[in-house]
Amino acid sequence: MSSEKSSCPPTVVSSTSSKGPDLKNAKESKVVEDIKKAIENKDFLLAASITQKYLEDTNNIPLNIAVTGESGVGKSTFVNAFRGIDNRDERAAPTGEVETTMKPEAYPHPTYPNVTLWDLPGIGTTRFPADQYMKHVEFEKFDFFILVSAIRFNENDAKLAKEIKKMGKKLFFVRSKIDHNLRDAQRSQREYDEEKILQKIREYCIQGLEKQGVESPQVFLVSSFDLHLYEFPALQDTMERELPSHKRDVLILALPNVCKSTINKKKEVFRSQIKYYALLSATVAAVPIPGMSIMVDVGILVKVLQGYLFGFGLDKMSLEKCSSATNTPLDELRAMLNCICSGKDVTKELVLLMLKSTTVALIGLAAEEGSRWIPFIGIPIAAALSFTTIYTFLSSILNKLSVDAENIVTKALGIK
Repeated sequence: MSSEKSSCPPTVVSSTSSKGPDLKNAKESKVVEDIKKAIENKDFLLAASITQKYLEDTNNIPLNIAVTGESGVGKSTFVNAFRGIDNRDERAAPTGEVETTMKPEAYPHPTYPNVTLWDLPGIGTTRFPADQYMKHVEFEKFDFFILVSAIRFNENDAKLAKEIKKMGKKLFFVRSKIDHNLRDAQRSQREYDEEKILQKIREYCIQGLEKQGVESPQVFLVSSFDLHLYEFPALQDTMERELPSHKRDVLILALPNVCKSTINKKKEVFRSQIKYYALLSATVAAVPIPGMSIMVDVGILVKVLQGYLFGFGLDKMSLEKCSSATNTPLDELRAMLNCICSGKDVTKELVLLMLKSTTVALIGLAAEEGSRWIPFIGIPIAAALSFTTIYTFLSSILNKLSVDAENIVTKALGIK
């Protein structure tokens, strides 16, 4: 599976997005204002509660992705690959040449269960024409559609595409099994030129759809067994651009780590949340109960660092799966890790060890606990110290983990 080819496609399909109002920024502004009012009223528990609820709501925004196509086109394999699950996994969508899906089947993401990929029956396998098919699968609940084909997009695909567009939903065409096409071409052609073959396949798909009345179809060439090759990274970028802001971060975190740009985007999503975890720590620090702040801080850090490891694929299970899928010895992958928590189970003991190894963080927490009892000014000082300590600590660890994630991608997938 290792390859030195670039993970970037020859062309990235541009698109115009109509996402509507920026719900993310509007909600964030409202939350900040509510927290500010609670702090002004010295209701620090309320401020902590608001912050906690905002983080929970943000991390549980639902995202529903519909995947459809006729039998045998690699639809289920694509669903599994997107979720980072092997076809043999008990949680995998069943694969095979015979169409078994006669109603929408939900397959939650293993790490982010608020993200669900839906395996829809191919329109040609149901009794419903295109317009009734949309009602049958309850199209309203899907954020966007992915239509998969292994050869060409047929009349049924075109009818469905026009119905989806008519109803204001986004649709992306995935031409699957590209690795099969290239392998066959390499065996049969005297002068093998991969770029020309890919361009020919792309043009064939686009022209076929346009002849059937589909305007400006977005077609992406994908191999579900080698997502880092060909145009899956371009599909990722396009899906991200088309989503409204409050769902964009949800998609980014759920994407498989197939290129460094995805890792960098995940890093920025995680970074945008650090201030809220630091603020949660600061509001708890303002509550005058001995030992409570440090206990809460450690609990926060355990949860956040676990989330970082899962998101970057640096937890033990993900590293083992990566080793197996890419035929890279696990010891070689572990040798690429530098952050103390990479590849480990995050426990309170490990977090305390990490804090001890970070002198500034440890001093900050100790000073916070002591300053709380200074008359008049103690609580503001404790809160400020807590905020700064948690913010600095998480920012530092996040930088180290993102480097580890890039090292793993470079080693396992051969991406420069």
